[in-house]
Amino acid sequence: QLEMIAKGKNASELFPAVVKNVASKNIELKKLVYVYLVRYAEEQQDLALLSISTFQRALKDPNQLIRASALRVLSSIRVPIIVPIMMLSIKEAASDLSPYVRKTAAHAIQKLYRWVKSAIILNYTMNSLQESGSVVMAFEEVCPERIHLIHKNYRKLCNLLVDVEEWGQVVIINMLTRYARMQFLSPWKESLEENGEKAFYDSDEEQKKNSSGRKPYMMDPDHRLLLRNTKPLLQSRNAAVVMGVAQLYWHLAPKSEVTIVAKSLVRLLRSHRLVIHLITLTGRLHSLQVGGLFQPYLKSFYIRSTDPTQIKILKLEILTNLTSEINISTVLREFQTYVKSQDKQFAAATIQAIGRCATNISEVTDTCLNGLVYLLSNRDETVVAESVVVIKKLLQTQPAQHSEIIKHMAKLLDSITVPMARASILWLIGEYCERVPKIAPDVLRIMAKTFTNEEEIVKLQTLNLAAKLYLTNPKQTKLLTQYILNVAKYDQNYDIRDRTRFIKQLIVPNEKSGALSKYAKKIFLVQKPAPVLESPFKDRDRFQLSTLSHTLNTRANGYLELPDWPQTIPDPSVRNVEVQPVWDFTLVLFAGKQNILNSPQLSISASEYSSENEGSDSKNEDSSESSSSEESSDGDIFVPSKSFELLHRMSGKGLGAQYHFPRQPCIYSSKMVSVQITLTNTSDKEITNIEIGERKPGMQIHDFHKLDCLNVGESKTVSMGIDFCDSTQAANFHLCTQNDQFSVAIQPPVGELLLPVTTSEKDFRKEQGKLSGMNENSTSITCAPQNSSRQAIVQKLVNVSNLGVVPSSQDNVHRFAAKTVSSGALVLITIEVKEGSTVQLSVNTEKTVIGSVLLRELKSVLSQE
Repeated sequence: QLEMIAKGKNASELFPAVVKNVASKNIELKKLVYVYLVRYAEEQQDLALLSISTFQRALKDPNQLIRASALRVLSSIRVPIIVPIMMLSIKEAASDLSPYVRKTAAHAIQKLYRWVKSAIILNYTMNSLQESGSVVMAFEEVCPERIHLIHKNYRKLCNLLVDVEEWGQVVIINMLTRYARMQFLSPWKESLEENGEKAFYDSDEEQKKNSSGRKPYMMDPDHRLLLRNTKPLLQSRNAAVVMGVAQLYWHLAPKSEVTIVAKSLVRLLRSHRLVIHLITLTGRLHSLQVGGLFQPYLKSFYIRSTDPTQIKILKLEILTNLTSEINISTVLREFQTYVKSQDKQFAAATIQAIGRCATNISEVTDTCLNGLVYLLSNRDETVVAESVVVIKKLLQTQPAQHSEIIKHMAKLLDSITVPMARASILWLIGEYCERVPKIAPDVLRIMAKTFTNEEEIVKLQTLNLAAKLYLTNPKQTKLLTQYILNVAKYDQNYDIRDRTRFIKQLIVPNEKSGALSKYAKKIFLVQKPAPVLESPFKDRDRFQLSTLSHTLNTRANGYLELPDWPQTIPDPSVRNVEVQPVWDFTLVLFAGKQNILNSPQLSISASEYSSENEGSDSKNEDSSESSSSEESSDGDIFVPSKSFELLHRMSGKGLGAQYHFPRQPCIYSSKMVSVQITLTNTSDKEITNIEIGERKPGMQIHDFHKLDCLNVGESKTVSMGIDFCDSTQAANFHLCTQNDQFSVAIQPPVGELLLPVTTSEKDFRKEQGKLSGMNENSTSITCAPQNSSRQAIVQKLVNVSNLGVVPSSQDNVHRFAAKTVSSGALVLITIEVKEGSTVQLSVNTEKTVIGSVLLRELKSVLSQE
């Protein structure tokens, strides 16, 4: 089956036969079954549930490999109903005696968070180095913005870096880089001192040697600790670790200390993936005026014949960054060899590199130009075309000194066939036609003969040449220009025809006045700015070095911006904690603010981690759960206790039923509304086989598990899910017992069809702007005086609707955000309290029916005394 999966074939039909082997005693067979389960469990959810009990037993197995594998598979099966089981399993595994199992638990937290985005709180105490990288990775995934949780662990993380496994080192280095950018001052920006002088924040050694009397900022000891403890990792065999340290030094170290990374990076140059990062680094070092750092290793960047084309081009970029007046002659000789390469793309890139060298170093501009002109006689059309394009750009910087080169290029027009090269020559002749007055008209005559057979780009430049010559030398070119305009007037390409009409309207004398358009010379003969030959990697430093976004030069999903340096020194005392063994510390992993899994069988507290209990490592598990429960009771998540009657005890022959909405995402489906039903037996005998029978067609209902028996006077609560399709229509079905069936209906209030959304005021305004016009319902009401305060408004609205409170910078404006459960459509509510008790209420949503009904209910509740 796995072979079929590897070949892309569908093996889902074999699911029952494979899954029954999950209980096998053979570990190797178990692993294969686990791989198959992960692939098809989401498609075969009902059958996958049959194996859950086996995984739960495997989590208690004496073998740590089996426990870890079971947890890994359990967290990879995307079946909504097992989310509570997953959370309990993760909690137990986090305190497992095996570091391997605890490491797997840390990875499971990430998987769960990516899937359900639920509120998870876990005091994770590490007892070994093996799991440290995984825990930090989970922290980065779940709550990277909670930087204050790192304060008490910062020094421990710095000290354990050298002992952590390699990929864990990469994750920790990246996290500490972001942390340092927020907690320490910049070590390389200028600062104004009291005596008016400027001082750089240099290394501690340089500060000790400072005899000028200045008092530059002394680097924080914790900042120095990070740099000192990461320096040995430059000798790592893992290229990712070396690159991680390099980017850390680039972003955090004083400019005089960045140079230590050069030797280690060059050592790993054979790893092609590093080359693109080296390009940015060499450019950055030049800007810091320490570009000479890589000069001793210049030959290490020479291109080998075995290098792939892309690597050759990237190395060219580095060589261009390293060129200076001292080594330019050596680099140009190397470039001459590259131009002769059979790889046309590489040869063209070399010519572009020569042009950049000529621009950057004025002393060799003439030498480079002469060399490029020599290449115009090359037999390779690609080399000739690229040479013409580069020469064109170089001549724009100083055309007066190179009229002979323009003449020489004009003579090559007959032999050059590449369209871009021909167009570049025509542009040069037209732009500087006054410097070659004898040659330009003859070139126009030649192009007029072949005009109909030229490529589009060549035709456009021929039209431009004709217009410029008509304006500067009408005596010789008037008839030629008219001929070309008449031919181009009937060209098959509409761009050519449009350009022809445009030019003719400007340069041909007006029939009434007999004069040229006054704008003609301003348009065609205006002096063009010289182009700037820049590196295509120029803007890559906007992304953090060695990240995927930096490699792709575009923001990748999940990319975290590197923070700016703080303007004032943050409080360093937050890291002052009692020294403990580096392998024993606690990180708190959590996500979100929504208590979404409050099912009775789930004992994990999912509340906001308050500032009062942050870092309370010494508290035991029981006390932490107790405090979390107390906090959730008076937190900002409100679940109304209002219940609705589903079945009266008289109509139900002793069976009574009430339902309420617990305001939590449904574990059966993300599109369903969670409903809890409380069944009560008020008769004088037991009621058996209580279940849901026939239901209204067209509405999806997930049944609760059948109750085999409900004793006299007993009450039980069951959970079910209903997809109301964002409608307030009732869900009709039959509630059945062994002897009877009763027709019942669940009518949802519009406020229970929503789930709260957490967003910023800026994003709220942005989305509200998209939902204006017909998507907005608004009204003005006179609010009861006691209902106009912020606390009262929040309480009133949250009581009738499942909303999230949006922070507001205005005291009189209150904003709430939610989304519909079924379709995920945004619902934005704004309440503006004006003078007196007047309130402006508006609801923005594309669900117009929900918007109007919700507006009516909110208006009613705010108007109540």
